[in-house]
Amino acid sequence: MMRAEPILNMKTFTIMGITGRVGGAAARALLKSGAKVRGIVRDRAKTREWEGRGVELVTGDALDTASLVEAFRGADGVFVMVPPNFAPAAGYPETAAVLVSVRAALEAARPGRVVGLSSVGAQHPGGLGLITQCQMLEEALGSLSIDRAFIRAAWFMENFEWDVATARERGGIDAYLTPLDREFPMIATRDIGQLVAKILEEPWTGRRVLELEGPRRYSQDDAAAVFSRVLDRPVRAKAVAREEWAAIFEGQGMPADRTGPRIEMLDGFNSGWIDFEAKGTEKVVGETALEEVVKGLAG
Repeated sequence: MMRAEPILNMKTFTIMGITGRVGGAAARALLKSGAKVRGIVRDRAKTREWEGRGVELVTGDALDTASLVEAFRGADGVFVMVPPNFAPAAGYPETAAVLVSVRAALEAARPGRVVGLSSVGAQHPGGLGLITQCQMLEEALGSLSIDRAFIRAAWFMENFEWDVATARERGGIDAYLTPLDREFPMIATRDIGQLVAKILEEPWTGRRVLELEGPRRYSQDDAAAVFSRVLDRPVRAKAVAREEWAAIFEGQGMPADRTGPRIEMLDGFNSGWIDFEAKGTEKVVGETALEEVVKGLAG
């Protein structure tokens, strides 16, 4: 029997957020290509899938710089993101602390390159609401001497997860993006993860900004039509009055003094302020249609 030769020059990539949708999709794409994957996790109880796939797991936290250094050191590339925070304190101190830790770890570990998850609109210095956290990431890591790329992703198609129950039970989705017939750029998290993997593996140097959206844009009326087909029942989109937003968000558990960033983000999308920069960036189009995502969300 012939002995299998070891794989030479296998590259190693570290993934933050490997238990999430984007990080998980990136890790799966990298494993499929034959790369070695290292994942940063806080709770090993959630990592059985990754252990079974041969992923090297490093227990750590975004605020634990030492654990990040351990995870980043020796990696050919690193994927970083700011942990989701939908109700940040004024001035985004949580995000600022994470980025101080991540930058310090990158400077100490010196991985081959870094790819950061950003957002549509992150080129603007203000008026972004929650997307401010992505603008802060680009600013914090933009001056690194390490090769760096930022993926500005469109509105996540998976945000429609919140509408599955109401669409199924009462035939409606509550729309915060308006007008109902305006088409907005959207993207499936799977496509984001696959782009992360591609950018980590392909040769390049310097700084890159990639703006990513799906194969077509969707309005809230389009989304309702998708739900209608997937659920096999009539579904309509209904615009939620802006003056009701704060009370609704508070009812969902958001502190009264922290609804502002979410509202500012929605206002930015609806006014057209939050859109792609286009000039000086790379345009990338994903493959996944909204109908495929909604089918997955609806089970």
